[in-house]
Amino acid sequence: VYNEVTHVRNVLAEVRRYSPEILAVDDGSTDGTSAVLDSIPALHLVRHEKNRGYGAALKSAFEYARKHDYEFVVTIDCDGQHQPQRIPKVIAAAQEGDGWDIVSGSRYLQELPGNSAAPPERRRINEQLTAELNRRLHLQLTDAFCGFIAYRTSMLDRVDLSELGYAMPLQLWVQAA
Repeated sequence: VYNEVTHVRNVLAEVRRYSPEILAVDDGSTDGTSAVLDSIPALHLVRHEKNRGYGAALKSAFEYARKHDYEFVVTIDCDGQHQPQRIPKVIAAAQEGDGWDIVSGSRYLQELPGNSAAPPERRRINEQLTAELNRRLHLQLTDAFCGFIAYRTSMLDRVDLSELGYAMPLQLWVQAA
């Protein structure tokens, strides 16, 4: 969470309907988000005193999940763009068959009611980078930068994530492939 005072309470209240365990990583928020997080009961909280970046926040979440022996960690942005009611679906998808190490949501696979369109420039860049990852790594991603992902925590021991910014998903997909 970084500066999402407008959305964080509602997003986490919705997440609570689908998961009794919630971790928030406050990545140095300065807009009142920290006070809101402090007021939410039974919330696990990791706080970065200064903004360290998207990748750094995810690394902190992954470290927490591994340290506390969670089988999965589901990441979700706190800006209201993801639908927490889909948490059970990504976990079920990760568990089906022999199991998957990563199950990624997608903002572009299909249009859903209530979704707002991404800015055209951002969507174009995402589509280009996703296509290049798919081509080079033989993946079938539709949104390489979606923040709504289920990760098997044992898989996280096999990647070495050093990118602290928004490029972290690129590093993750390369290493996961």
